[in-house]
Amino acid sequence: MSADDTKRLARRLIIAGFDGISLPDDLAQQCTHGAFAGVILFKRNVSSAKQVSSLVEEIRRVFPANRPPLILVDQEGGRVVRISKPLTVLPPARVIGEIDDTELTGAAGRLVGLELRSLGFTLNLAPILDVDTNPDSPVIGDRSFGSNPDIVIRHGFAFARGLKTGGVLPCAKHFPGHGDASFDSHLSLGLVEHDAARLEAVEMEPFRAWARTGLGPIMTAHVIYPSLDPDNPATGSRKIITGVLREKMRFSGAVLTDDLEMGAVGQSGGPAAMAIASVRAGADGLLVCRSSDVRNEVIDALAAEAFEHKSFERKLQIASKRLEPLGSPPGPDVDYSWIGSDDHRSLQDKVMSRFDRA
Repeated sequence: MSADDTKRLARRLIIAGFDGISLPDDLAQQCTHGAFAGVILFKRNVSSAKQVSSLVEEIRRVFPANRPPLILVDQEGGRVVRISKPLTVLPPARVIGEIDDTELTGAAGRLVGLELRSLGFTLNLAPILDVDTNPDSPVIGDRSFGSNPDIVIRHGFAFARGLKTGGVLPCAKHFPGHGDASFDSHLSLGLVEHDAARLEAVEMEPFRAWARTGLGPIMTAHVIYPSLDPDNPATGSRKIITGVLREKMRFSGAVLTDDLEMGAVGQSGGPAAMAIASVRAGADGLLVCRSSDVRNEVIDALAAEAFEHKSFERKLQIASKRLEPLGSPPGPDVDYSWIGSDDHRSLQDKVMSRFDRA
């Protein structure tokens, strides 16, 4: 395989983000050749639901017909919502868990799934399967359905099945469990120091259950778990991704990294080094959520590694194959006109009024 071929292969693992409310020309040109696995949108890319619909349509249009893109968003509810009204803004997962009505949780997930599919998204980075056992955690807190694995499993899975029924794939996060970390991995490298028995019984139990369901991909945490791997955060740990998730839990789906531009990655060798470590560890999709310079640095590093090592080239090929099905989830055809329709408002009222009564 030539150097150009390895670069093309490396790009196919990248889920790219950008600034602004329109697709940058350079990114559009690269997408036209099927260069990336997909695109992720944030609040900075949103001015209105209609604008998002047009932007997603453009993204879908510039990709080759035979290589549909993943189009991702974080639409959890509570404080993590990228697109607000006229879309539904759910209460935090903690509130949903405390109400403890899985039928309602599933209905809420279906509503969010229908809304996102109507805008053209293919994957929602939810549910949170982190168990919130640390009241001082600055990042998870009320994003978690609760402080014990049973509540997290019941409501996380109900929400995920609702998303899938609505037409988008769910993604469980943040493996092997971010709920007890005392640092926000957006800013710095977290640490969870429990022994392996505790991690298996609490933090990892929701992910073990998820691995058996085939509901969707899993996202990793930029957190160190010394009892599992004292040297590497989960995102770059072969002991954790391959040893625990792939081999012990028998998970065969796609593994996505959290954003490689987060502060935690900067403390672990930087995005390029972490990208290589992640692929070696068994990850498939690499989120590079903002900078084109960082994105190019990551691609160049992956390509160089693949050019030098056939075993790494094979890992890129396997990862690319695992990502391909995620671009075409089940669900109805994209139809923005559903947003704000009588049927949409009726479903919103039905779901949200039950939260108001609870």
